[in-house]
Amino acid sequence: MRLVFFGTPQFAVPSLERLLDQPRVEVLAAVTQPDKRRGRGSELVPSPVKAIALQHNLPVWQPARIKKDAETLENLRRTQADAFIVVAYGQILSPEILAMPRLGCINAHGSLLPKYRGAAPIQWSLYHGETETGITTMLMDAGMDTGPMLLKATTPIGWFDHAHDLATVLANQAADLLIDTLLGLDRGEVQPIPQDDTQATYAPLIQKHNYLLDWNRGAIALHNQVRGFYPNCLTHFRGQPLKVLSTIPLTTAPDLPIPDSVHALRADWQPRLAAPEAPGTIVGLLKHHGVLVNTSDGLLLLLTVQPSGKRPQSSWDWANGTRLAIGDSFTLSPT
Repeated sequence: MRLVFFGTPQFAVPSLERLLDQPRVEVLAAVTQPDKRRGRGSELVPSPVKAIALQHNLPVWQPARIKKDAETLENLRRTQADAFIVVAYGQILSPEILAMPRLGCINAHGSLLPKYRGAAPIQWSLYHGETETGITTMLMDAGMDTGPMLLKATTPIGWFDHAHDLATVLANQAADLLIDTLLGLDRGEVQPIPQDDTQATYAPLIQKHNYLLDWNRGAIALHNQVRGFYPNCLTHFRGQPLKVLSTIPLTTAPDLPIPDSVHALRADWQPRLAAPEAPGTIVGLLKHHGVLVNTSDGLLLLLTVQPSGKRPQSSWDWANGTRLAIGDSFTLSPT
């Protein structure tokens, strides 16, 4: 089976590597986003997919706008590929491209479609507190993740999983499912199933305002936001930005999976659940654990934080270095 691979970030790498290892598959080329300038020296850095492709001496095509790039379109036609495999490529494919390969364009999407169609399914599934997600392979059409489904694989979401953890699991799951999908299509054992559009939900691109922690939300909602948009969630303390990297929500919910080490300190934090202070107020410190913050519903224990220009650290260490006082507050903005 002759394939062209479309992908850009690390999430796509396991799929490309697995395809390259398959004796019944020939990867003809890789299509990825143009190199980006990164770091203090503003050096051009290749995408993770390009780096792997070059290691295997694959042709690499990097059109800025694939719909308009005549050279890349001609290259794709000449491959006469059986299928185009698309994993987190980052550009929309035109109907012209979708119609080129014999078997069509096959996408591995990081959700159980039709839920979380769009650019950021992993992040939004965590944000909304889902307990299960997975990978769906589908035949692409002109819509946004609306094509008929081929195969699905599910995976549970742990209470303390964050976006990077889950992406690693799903990236490997996508690689396995793509192989099963291709072999099944080749044998005629996999049939497309239309999506139920009435069950669709959406996972749009994440905007900067999505990272801001609004302490008027509840502890569980804030915890899900921190792990969903890891490692970028942001609050402000004494006018300075502070990233919040990991948390534990503490509420009256009896089945909340609080770690034993924190559960043992229940006598220290449970009385503060009724604290009258405004959301965002620091109501206590749990020794060797971190800062307790009041929310609109329960307390949020900050475990790991990152001050601007510094490395991540435990919030206990940060609190000691900052010399904060009970009654200090976090704010949504610097002022």
